[in-house]
Amino acid sequence: MAASTACRLAAVCRQFQSVVKISFPKRAQYSSLTLVNYHSCLQRQHYNLFRFSRPEHARLLHTSASRWGLEEFFDLPENWGETTVKSGSPWTAKQLRAKSNEDLHKLWYVLLKENNMLHTIEQEAKRQCVPMPSPERIKKVERSMRRLDVVVREREDSLRLLQTGQEKGRPGEWRRNVFGKTFWYSFREHPIPWYMNRIYKRKRFYTPSFVAPYTRLSLEKHLRIKVRRERKEKQNQKKLTVVFPKKTAQA
Repeated sequence: MAASTACRLAAVCRQFQSVVKISFPKRAQYSSLTLVNYHSCLQRQHYNLFRFSRPEHARLLHTSASRWGLEEFFDLPENWGETTVKSGSPWTAKQLRAKSNEDLHKLWYVLLKENNMLHTIEQEAKRQCVPMPSPERIKKVERSMRRLDVVVREREDSLRLLQTGQEKGRPGEWRRNVFGKTFWYSFREHPIPWYMNRIYKRKRFYTPSFVAPYTRLSLEKHLRIKVRRERKEKQNQKKLTVVFPKKTAQA
């Protein structure tokens, strides 16, 4: 190891002596050229040393733009210690529909970064047993991300309808199982036709005749539960009007 290092150092010294020459004052314009030649020789030497240990299309050093560190997971310093932090309203679907796909892509990552920061502040507040300043910001960001996802899905569905005429990304149809329940069956590719596929033929996409009465009873049970829930909500509303008549009247 020491011998190889000494050989490399001697090679560098020889290249330096062959490239760098003493420049007199009247030849000062050639000094910069000699330094450039020296740097190019060093680059060629480094390339010869490392070309067998890395692919040719890879760089010796990868750098990225300098940004903040872990400070990005926390709020701005002027908001530290505040009980409330001013924040705007969430993005509406109407506002998001007016933006381009590139702007929506950028906005998604901005909201994702804000969501990570708010959840970090929430966990830090729980660790210190202190209330989080303006916790409603998390709901605003999540609501904005949900609406942005809806807008992007609408554009994908519209483009798919224009190109293929299909409403869903994966074609399918409504089917009934052996219990009489209706579900959406998504088509999938098979290496052989369906009438030769034993696994597919084992699946029963029909309802037997003896299950029909139980399907009707299941539907009646669902409707009874729904009516009972609505009746209970009305009773609770009447109780609130008796206990708080003024507040309910204002609401």
